[in-house]
Order: sequence, then structure tokens, then C-alpha cells
Amino acid sequence: MAFNDLLLQVGGAGRFQQIQVTLVVLPLLLMASHNTLQNFTAAVPTHHCRPPADTNLSKDGELDAWLPRDRQGRPESCLRFTSPQRGLPFPNGTETNGTGATEPCTHGWIYDNSTFPSTIVMEWDLVCSRRALRQLAQSLYMVGVLLGAMIFGHLADRLGRRKVLILNYLQTAVSGTCAAFAPNFPVYCAFRLLSGMSLAGISLNCMTLNVEWMPIHTRACVGTLIGYVYSLGQFLLAGVAYAVPHWRYLQLLVSVPFFAFFIYSWFFIESARWYSSSGRLDLTLKALQRVAWINGKREEGANLSMEVLRASLQKELTLGKGQASAVELLRCPALRRLFLCLSMLWFATSFAYYGLVMDLQGFGVSIYLIQVIFGAVDLPAKLVGFLVINSMGRRPAQMASLLLAGVCILINGVVPQDQSIVRTSLAVLGKGCLAASFNCIFLYTGELYPTVIRQTGLGMGSTLARVGSIVSPLVSMTAEIYPSVPLFIYGAVPVAASAATAFLPETLGQPLPDTVQDVEDRRRGKRRQQRQERKQMVPLQASAQAKDGL
Repeated sequence: MAFNDLLLQVGGAGRFQQIQVTLVVLPLLLMASHNTLQNFTAAVPTHHCRPPADTNLSKDGELDAWLPRDRQGRPESCLRFTSPQRGLPFPNGTETNGTGATEPCTHGWIYDNSTFPSTIVMEWDLVCSRRALRQLAQSLYMVGVLLGAMIFGHLADRLGRRKVLILNYLQTAVSGTCAAFAPNFPVYCAFRLLSGMSLAGISLNCMTLNVEWMPIHTRACVGTLIGYVYSLGQFLLAGVAYAVPHWRYLQLLVSVPFFAFFIYSWFFIESARWYSSSGRLDLTLKALQRVAWINGKREEGANLSMEVLRASLQKELTLGKGQASAVELLRCPALRRLFLCLSMLWFATSFAYYGLVMDLQGFGVSIYLIQVIFGAVDLPAKLVGFLVINSMGRRPAQMASLLLAGVCILINGVVPQDQSIVRTSLAVLGKGCLAASFNCIFLYTGELYPTVIRQTGLGMGSTLARVGSIVSPLVSMTAEIYPSVPLFIYGAVPVAASAATAFLPETLGQPLPDTVQDVEDRRRGKRRQQRQERKQMVPLQASAQAKDGL
């Protein structure tokens, strides 16, 4: 566990760490944009059937003659009359406009483009009988994120964090740009899936590469910084989407900057901790000496040698040769407990989070305003989360954020539908707690898993999160049974999952484990401490009983 001492020797959180952390987290500004991009690129404007081509729409009342009305007196979105109904409407305006037969929109639709001049819904008519395709596009993106978490998490443990990150930047740039020029819906979905894969790799490797280069006392700060950058990205999305409402231009604008990220990522320095856990001591020495030079610690870097590293990292070299496989997550008892508990936390957080944030049009207010509000609540939520993480520990922060989020959503399920301000406030508070939970779970997972399998563990956790985000839209369909059923499900899952944190160890102030053996030792040490506490309690209880007898 001497690696932290080596980091402090070559400058701790010096100039190199500040520069690399900044460059690594910068792309996360746009990752938030991609995750919820379809709130804007796939927005559903008001629409109604298009009359036959020979209809003279310039005549007063001609369009209305083709459109039946719903019970609220609004034009039906998916039906039109088979022939124009030019008779007088019903006096109260609440019944259908005439008694003529209706048919589906055989000539397409007319969309209200006052808010969104162009979306994928308008371009490919993803409404009425094709409305499920809109959710399919988002689900396929999340499937890509799921696959990316599985594939790139494993590759990062095998090939290194830096190489995979470079590949992910290029893949995001190319696939995102191609999606902006997609000629049809299937091609668009394919490129969105590829974007989801690469963005999952960016998310995982960003956290890991930064945490592995930072000393113990700064890890919580880095985790919180990453969370805040993601939150700022939500503000950025609202502003960019408002300024560039056309879906193709918006898709292009949030994808092209990844070409720049790809270029400068070649200057990143690979994790020396990963090098040492892979048994590549020569590359570990080169990386540490290069960092020492950048941090102005040339003399300390020159004092490092292969012999010094062998002496300092003897345990890591003897126990960490060869990479642990994903099977170890289930085969090793200590890792199995971590994997099962963290999987519940990842799934619950993502399941409830995307249940709230992917239905912005359902709040009945400006979609841009609600996007800003949802981004704004993250700032105080993550600040409180950071203070709890640093003072009380990761475990209480994780439990409290999930529990409070679930309670807010459950209460929202029993608030009357007409109390829009109360319902929106509870949803915003719940979303803030889930954002703090995401912030904590990334840091907590990275600190619990050993270096030899850290990326695989993060990848598996992110995989379960994507399963939650894929299942979440399906749960929203239960609103047809009763409007509040989705909220009861979205709230119950995080409340139940918060109990899993009781089975996880605290990592506040603890060094990162490098090997599976370190995790086993931590587990045995906790048991040993508990046994000693019980032994100390026995004489205290005996003396108390003796005093009572006297």
C-alpha cells in the first residue's frame, strides 16, 4: 500500500495532476448533453393529420373541416375525417366535430414548429402508430452504453486507461457526427448506439485515470469535481439547444469537439498504478519520473529507481502479477459481496434517475426551463454530498442520498395531479439526491475494487446502471393502469437498494487496494476489529454486573 507515498514524493496533487484532471474532465461537459440529448432532438411537437393534397388550406375553416376534436376540444393527433365535415360544430365544443367516419393520417402530419423547427420525430414521423420508435432510439443508445461499459471496462484493465480513452474520444466524434448526417432512422439509431458505447468508456476511464493519479486526501475532491462538470453540462445543453433548435445542427455541435479531445488525449500519461499492478515496473518508473519533472520535483524523480520501486511495491508485484478476470467478481467471496451490493446501488440510482429526467415534457412548463432547474439542483445537492462524503464517509452519503430520493418520489405518487408546483418541487429534490448518489457511487466503487480489476468492476456497475436506464422507460407504460404506479416503482427501488450500503466497508481515508488480497485483508481486518470490540465488551459487562450485585 506504498503507492500513495510515491505519489506524494513526486508532487502529490501538483501541476501535472491539475492539468491532466482538467483535460480529462472537460469532455464530460458534453457527455451530459449526449445522455439527455433526445429530450430536444426527439421532442414531440403538437401535430395533427395533413389533409389530402388537393385541399385548399387558404380557405377559412377548410383545415378544421378535416380534423375531429377530442374531449378537450383540441384537434385529434392521429385521426382525420374521411371527408370534410363542414356542418356547424356542437355548441359546447366538447364533442367530436361532426359524425363522419374517421381514418388514420394517410397523408402524413402537420407539426407545430414554433418551438422546434426540426426533430427526428418530425423528420421521420415518429408519432401515432410509430411513436414507440422514439423510445426505441433512446433505449438503443442505452444498450450501447451497457455494451460499452462491459467491453471498455474490461479492455481498460487489459490495455490501459489511456489507450481506451483515446479510442473512445475518436469513436464518439465519428459516430456522433455521422448521426447528424443520418439519411434514415435505422442509420441514426446505429450511430447513436456506437456513441453510447464510447461515452460509457469515457465516463469510466475518466474517473479511474484521475483517481489513480491522485493522493488519498484529494480523491473525494476529484469525484465531486467530475460530478459538478457533468451538472454544468446540463446547463450547457439547455443553452445550446435553445440557441440551436434544429436537431441535426445540435447533434453535430455536441459531437465535433470530441475530435479536439481525441487530439490532446495523446498527451495523457498512463496510470502508473495500472503499470505496477500489471507488473510493468519499467514503465511505472518512467511515468513517475515524468510526473515528477512536470511537478518540479526533478531531484525526487531522479532518486527513484527500479530497486526503490521493487522495495516499495513488493507486495503489489508479488500478488498482482497477471490481471484478475471478471469471473473473480463472483468467485472470490470478498469481491462477490462488493459486486452484488454495488450492482443494486448502480441499478437503483440509474433506474430512478432516468425515470425522472427523460420525461421533461411531462412537467407542463418550458422544456428549456425545466432542464435548467434540473441542472441547478445538482449544485447544492452535490455540495452537500461532498461535505457528507468527506466528513461522515462514503457509506452514509450513499445511503442517505438513495433513501431521500426514494422517499421524495414515493410522496410525489400520492400528491394530487393538480398540485403541479409541489409535484415538480419533489421531483427536482429527488433528482438532486439521485445526482448526488451518482457522484458518490462512482467514487465509492473505484475505492472499493482493487486496481487489478477496478475498471472491470466499474464496467459491471455501469452495466447494471444501463440495465436500469433501459428498464426505466418500460415502467412508465404502467401509467395506463394508474397514473402514479410508475412513481411508486421509481421510489420503492432506491429505498430498498439503500439497505445494501450496510454490507459495504467504509473507504474514507483508506488507501486504494491494489490486489484481491488487499480486499481480503481489509475484510479480515474488519472482522478482527469486531471480535476485539466484543472481547472488550465482555469484561465491561462483567464488571457492570458485579456492581449491580453489590
